[in-house]
Amino acid sequence: MANKCLSLVLHGGAGAKAGRDYSREIAHMRGLVEAGRDRLRAGAAALEVVVETTRALEASGLYVAGRGASPNTQGAYELDAALMDGATGLAGSVAALEGFESPVDVARAVMDQTPHVMLAGAGAGAFGRERGLAQVADPAAWHTRAGTFESNHPPGALSHGTVGCVVRDEQGRLAAATSTGGVFGKLPGRVGDSPLIGAGCWADEVAAVSCTGQGEYFIRVAAAAQLAHRMRFGGQSLAEAADAVLAQIRRLGGDGGLIAVGADGAVAMPYVSAGMKRAALTPDGDIISLAFEA
Repeated sequence: MANKCLSLVLHGGAGAKAGRDYSREIAHMRGLVEAGRDRLRAGAAALEVVVETTRALEASGLYVAGRGASPNTQGAYELDAALMDGATGLAGSVAALEGFESPVDVARAVMDQTPHVMLAGAGAGAFGRERGLAQVADPAAWHTRAGTFESNHPPGALSHGTVGCVVRDEQGRLAAATSTGGVFGKLPGRVGDSPLIGAGCWADEVAAVSCTGQGEYFIRVAAAAQLAHRMRFGGQSLAEAADAVLAQIRRLGGDGGLIAVGADGAVAMPYVSAGMKRAALTPDGDIISLAFEA
């Protein structure tokens, strides 16, 4: 008999700051997991739920993605996003996108309406406008951070924030999405791991993965795809593969975390940073939402 369990994991970014009250984010993430669970129970596909959940994370202004993004060193808001459908292998992404409410919606349009995987910069913006996707008239006024941020990294370090979601639906299909405003104080044109398929986002028939952290390190180890390949070719469990990928990133001097779900519904959400805002619907139906260890 097919495994009918439902699994959903989301994150609001690694690097949670000790001593800060994250009760608002924790409650918000729990609500999104409950909404995603209900959609899955009603028969929604994994890809639809990851897009809907990531869009809601972007819109909230509570995380460093979408409305909550911070500007680069020239005051521009360049946003990145990606998604991948494990059942079909299709993927879409945008990088250095300016002026849109939901980068993951633009990435979805790239996947659905072009033969490409990634569009960047002005080309991504022109594409989004041609498709009539929701725009931001005044980014400096619309974004909630308005040029300020809190960081638990020293000046000059890669302070970061990202959101993402991974899902296994009732049919066993896997999907993943990741969205970010990038590292704080980034140079114009900087692109991290989030929009790179295989680095910050991946889904196939084995696992769905979304990463968060210092993207330069996740790019160097192809973190998201490596996790799935460790399972497919190395016979590791989801937890073993996730821990091995993060151990490699830590050895290189990076920090961050990831969320993942396997074909059997197993979930993982480890991190090698001060904390990670995360929530999950586990295969047994429990909901977890927290920023640090319980």
